[in-house]
Amino acid sequence: MKAVHYLIAEDEPLLARALAAHLAELWAEAQCVGVAANGAEALTLIDRLQPDVVFLDVRMPVCDGLQTARELCERARPPLIVFVTAYDEYALPAFDTAAIDYLLKPVEPERLARCISRLKQRLSAPEPAPALDALALALKGLLEKPEVTEPLRFIRIGVGNSVRMIPVEQVLYFEACDKYVTVATASSDGLIRTSLRELMAALDPRQFWQIHRGTLVNVAGISHAEQDEAGRTHLKLKGRAEKLPVSRQFAHLFRQM
Repeated sequence: MKAVHYLIAEDEPLLARALAAHLAELWAEAQCVGVAANGAEALTLIDRLQPDVVFLDVRMPVCDGLQTARELCERARPPLIVFVTAYDEYALPAFDTAAIDYLLKPVEPERLARCISRLKQRLSAPEPAPALDALALALKGLLEKPEVTEPLRFIRIGVGNSVRMIPVEQVLYFEACDKYVTVATASSDGLIRTSLRELMAALDPRQFWQIHRGTLVNVAGISHAEQDEAGRTHLKLKGRAEKLPVSRQFAHLFRQM
């Protein structure tokens, strides 16, 4: 059987390396032939390397994933397309309608394993890339959606009769507590009355990762990750004394690459 070749298009090097590491572990018989930093670079590499599968980030500079996929759909034999996206599930019914797959960031190994199983079935079929007309229609619908709003830039915290404006990049982590969320910076903590779910929808998923059911962490604020004797992962943050526990569901994000 012909070896399967795949290409990753992702503008965040850390996320690209993480996806490549998971694919190498879960799909050992397949081979990564290249990593592109944007859609234009991906199209060039696809022309040269002819991969069977392309993992496309939806939001990339120069040429985003949707535009890249639209161009691929116009070719005689395009690769199978898997979108890697930070969109919430409300924006994704068209992907399933088009008989393709998608992965939500941060990519979880269990979900990736199901994606690989689906890809194997499609690749073993006589015609491995059907439903291209449906894919084109699905992409058209997504491209016509209103532009996604910019990620949250400031957190407003009430202090007595005043309001503190904290730049999001200064926040080290958010932690849910009853009806409030703790906003932790290197120098102080504050409370905001919102849900972690609402915050996740407003924050840049490349900057803030969920590490526990009630915790989001600023990736740039992580000093290092360590494991205790029981194998549990904890994060040490810059400028903070405490260590944040990472649930087993998200521990794969901090494995050594």
